[in-house]
Amino acid sequence: MTQAEKEQDNGKEKEKEREKEKEKEKEQQRGVKRPITPAAIPDSLQEQIQSNFIIVIHPGSRTLRIGRATDTLPVMVPHVIARRHKQSGQSRYEDAWLLREGLNKPESNEQRQNGLKMVEQAIWSKKMSNGVRRTPVSAEQARAYNCQIRPAVLDSSSRVKWTNTSHQPPYMVGEEALHVNPSDCYNIHCPMVRGQLNVHSGPGGSLTAVLADLETIWSHIIQKHLEIPLKDLKYYRCILLVPDIYNRQHIKEVVNMLLLNLGFSAIIVHQESVCATFGSGLSSACVVDVGDQKTSVCCVEDGVSHRNSRLCLAYGGSDVTRAFFWLLQRAGFPYRDCQLPNRLDCQLLQHLKETFCHLNQDISGLQDHEFQTRFPEAPALLYQIRLGDEKLQAPMGLFYPTTFGIVGQKMTSLQYRSQGDSEDPHDEHYLLTTQSKQDQSSKSAADRKAVSRPGGGLDGEMSSQGGIGEMSDLPRGCGSGAGGAGTQGDMELGPNQGECLTGAGEVEESMSAHLSRKTAIMSQFESKALGLDKAILHSIDCCASDETKRKMYSSILVVGGGLMFHGAQEFLLHRIINKMPPSFRRLVDNVEVITRPKDMDPRLISWKGGAVLACLDTTQEMWIHHREWQRFGVRMLRERAAFVW
Repeated sequence: MTQAEKEQDNGKEKEKEREKEKEKEKEQQRGVKRPITPAAIPDSLQEQIQSNFIIVIHPGSRTLRIGRATDTLPVMVPHVIARRHKQSGQSRYEDAWLLREGLNKPESNEQRQNGLKMVEQAIWSKKMSNGVRRTPVSAEQARAYNCQIRPAVLDSSSRVKWTNTSHQPPYMVGEEALHVNPSDCYNIHCPMVRGQLNVHSGPGGSLTAVLADLETIWSHIIQKHLEIPLKDLKYYRCILLVPDIYNRQHIKEVVNMLLLNLGFSAIIVHQESVCATFGSGLSSACVVDVGDQKTSVCCVEDGVSHRNSRLCLAYGGSDVTRAFFWLLQRAGFPYRDCQLPNRLDCQLLQHLKETFCHLNQDISGLQDHEFQTRFPEAPALLYQIRLGDEKLQAPMGLFYPTTFGIVGQKMTSLQYRSQGDSEDPHDEHYLLTTQSKQDQSSKSAADRKAVSRPGGGLDGEMSSQGGIGEMSDLPRGCGSGAGGAGTQGDMELGPNQGECLTGAGEVEESMSAHLSRKTAIMSQFESKALGLDKAILHSIDCCASDETKRKMYSSILVVGGGLMFHGAQEFLLHRIINKMPPSFRRLVDNVEVITRPKDMDPRLISWKGGAVLACLDTTQEMWIHHREWQRFGVRMLRERAAFVW
């Protein structure tokens, strides 16, 4: 090749390069993005980065737990907000801390006294470890001493101050909100009560206001404690822990707030009980979550919560605190200015309960204790107090809830069917209705074939019994077996909730009569306050197979902060063994109650399980992304949630 030909070829190549550069410039002007090859990142480092950009949120009625999935411990903040009055002269409002509906009924005191008698009988009937029965101690013995006590002044100043509001902040969160001076122009709101959004008819009780409180609290904690600017949340994902028995409308609104308002890029919604098994390293367990205001019981097997086994009891640690205060008053509580409407007094009572109460029946007789009071604008005082059985009687209220004196309230909740959502037309109602129509058409076709065959009447009857036509209105576990879910019922019931509460003869009843009867039975069941041990037995009994029940008895996991009393594990184990069905005592090798798996704080186990969930490979299929939620809305929860939405 001559020199001239070489130069000609080089010129052609340069022209081609110039044309390519011109095409690139034109594409950039048109807004066409070129694919960018991502830098190679080692798998371990990529996983670490991903988990570091996932925030786990576990909202409780009293405490919010929030943190990165890579954090050893979450941030724990009182779930409360103080909002400044918008107008001068506005009346002050504060959500109750220990008080609740149903305490001031005429029957409340009588019910409380009857519950206390049952507690005293249970204490006397159980022998101590040395084989001797406890000698009961009357409240009068302690009262004679406590009424003479006068406090000693430790310091002229308690060194506790009200939150400084001189700069008039529009809101305060957590501890700052708890220490707002009652004379300041602030309303105190708790956005969650008994595991649900605190929607009520008072000031700040609308769904919009409660969601605004949640958004303000969570965004404040994310910025202040996690040190993440809100504008950077588009790079973060979120795992939200929800109760086992949940309000679908509330969950939808909270997810909407997290993705659209706060701007997370993706979210996973999962149940507290399942996350508790992840956090404790158990594959199957009967999860007992004793919180501050509610107690939930649910059987979890291989990462799936059995829908029929779910129970939510409307009492918890705060009810034990209030019962302890009532018992302290009977024993002549020396701090005579203590009032339940005062939130600082409520915090003191909570501290006294956690310090003094126990479930160890070997501790008996009168014992002397002391405690301090430190309030703003008051001296620090030291009190002496003598207590007897009150320290054991108060936590036993969890097993005898009539001791709490709550009258006329719904005390037990079951899992309700979805009432339907206009944004999700192809929900379970649609699926069950279309399934029912298909079954009816196949049934009628089978009937026609049976009639056309000589002597086929018996075959026709047998084939029709196999369909869901007659059985569709029965509770789960009744008539059609544990696997057949009712199509028309408002609620799914387990064997104990179905067979034991309703008769099989209801097959022949009309639909309206059946539904009205079932509603009456359910309202009667939900008005009763089951003790903690009975609720556990009931939940396990609702499992479908004996093998599953055996697994649950051998692994009863207690989480939450409401049962953190000395001796609680042995006490609960004793009651479960004594009350479990005799047939299972032979089948179950070892009944085990687990209160501190891996020596972890039981209040943090569910949150820790959410952090574990963030690291699982199977989690990738469960993410609901921002754009998907914008386009499809609540339908994504039905498609992606790890539980039946």
